[in-house]
Amino acid sequence: MQSGNYTAGKDFKPAGPGKPGGEWLAANVVGSTAYESQNQNLGFALKRDNHLLQLNVGVQHLVFEGFPNQRMDMTANDSTQLNLRYTGQHQWGSLEASLYGQDTNHAMNMGRDRFPFGALGMPMNTKARTAGATVQANIVLSDRDILRTGAEYQQYTLNDWWRPAGGTMGPNTFWNVDLGTRDRLGVYGEWEAYWNPQWLSQFGVRSDSVKANAGPVQGYNAEPQWASDAAAFNALGRRRTDHNWDMTALARHTPDETKTFEAGYARKSHSPNPYQRYPWSTQPMAALMNNFAGDGNGYIGNVDLKPEVAHTLSATGDWHAAGDKPWNLKGTAYSTYVQDYIDARRCDFGQCGGSANLTSTNGFVNLQYVNRAARLYGLDLSGRMLIGKTGEYGSFSGSAGMNYVRGENRSTGDNLYNIMPLNIKLALVQQFGNWTNTAELQAVDAKTRVSQVRNEVRTGAYTLFNLRASYEWKQARLDLGIENVFNRYHSLPLGGAYLGQGASMTSNGIPWGVIVPGMGRSINAALNVRF
Repeated sequence: MQSGNYTAGKDFKPAGPGKPGGEWLAANVVGSTAYESQNQNLGFALKRDNHLLQLNVGVQHLVFEGFPNQRMDMTANDSTQLNLRYTGQHQWGSLEASLYGQDTNHAMNMGRDRFPFGALGMPMNTKARTAGATVQANIVLSDRDILRTGAEYQQYTLNDWWRPAGGTMGPNTFWNVDLGTRDRLGVYGEWEAYWNPQWLSQFGVRSDSVKANAGPVQGYNAEPQWASDAAAFNALGRRRTDHNWDMTALARHTPDETKTFEAGYARKSHSPNPYQRYPWSTQPMAALMNNFAGDGNGYIGNVDLKPEVAHTLSATGDWHAAGDKPWNLKGTAYSTYVQDYIDARRCDFGQCGGSANLTSTNGFVNLQYVNRAARLYGLDLSGRMLIGKTGEYGSFSGSAGMNYVRGENRSTGDNLYNIMPLNIKLALVQQFGNWTNTAELQAVDAKTRVSQVRNEVRTGAYTLFNLRASYEWKQARLDLGIENVFNRYHSLPLGGAYLGQGASMTSNGIPWGVIVPGMGRSINAALNVRF
């Protein structure tokens, strides 16, 4: 797969090269959106009676991938994945087991649209390894009851280092995360009961132990801007063990062929990842490099983060026609309270920027991960209907979907970051012989509730129109499409800050307040062949 930079629906910035002597970027070109990747996957399967053994081997070689909402681009990524899976049917039920592993080596640096900051740029390397095993037994206790029980173990290791780049960034290697680990062991059980044709219940519990640690670190040199934070981090006790437990309870009622209702409660726990706990430097450039949120801000880790615990109540109704179901309407409402939600606060220590960092409302800032209380609630609606059939033009059906979610930081009164505003999709689908043709309308509301602590930028409402067609043979499928037919300019509500060109290594080197725009009109074609 390979692509150059895409273009927005109109000019949104001055035209010019992203770096001195670099490639000219037109005013509507979204810099750092090019990519080139080569992926291969090979699968083997062996089946005997009621037993199936599968082996999948995947290899990815990513030559380059730009990130328009990050300070750097991925200049190399080599990954190998192995997955060995067994499924077997037995008199008492079924057994599933798997072994998996993944090795990843990737490099980040300044792509062709960014100021290089010297001959070497800003080289950053990561090596990560994941290995794990799962086993699950599905035990038929009776005609009414099924018991699912299992265990999972996963081991994750991360090394993240930045080679010397000259000037104050040397002569040593900067260790961002040295021998970071996150190992998880979990056991679970779920009881499913079919009480009668109208009622089903599920009840499950899970217990996980998550152990995390990281080794001592060092900066580029012994100067205070690097050495002070490193010494403070190395003096901390960095080993953490989280004892998490989850629970789910669900009841489903099917009064007749045309209706299904569900109500449930779920408790879900999630421990912080190494990039939330262990990045240690308050030096602004280093903090900017540890951004995974896409908002352009700098981030510092917090060793003392607690696991998130989410409590969710949800209810679903599904109405549909009997038989071949020419129509259906489904709605889900939910409310989630999150204890120790991992949000952010303005950094007020080290080299974070003092009072200016605390009071800024229109620029990039330095943040530290912190636990807060949060609430999310929302509504998802979807439906489809057969409009009609004709012998001359085939069948016509319509579909619609609506999503709304609201996120609040209950500790500070702020809005949660990166929440999608109200959005609606409407589609008209024609099926005629081997052809499937779709006309789709997508409408997105303005995003006005934004995270103030992050200086998140508001986005306007927009409407897009898309056309797609596909033709299917027995062993092949051709897909054609025109996305954003009328070439509408729109800022992506979840796109993040535009950082895709220029001096992206510094807080003031990129204009604040520009959101990554969506793609303008694009014409797409794809051919899939099955063997």
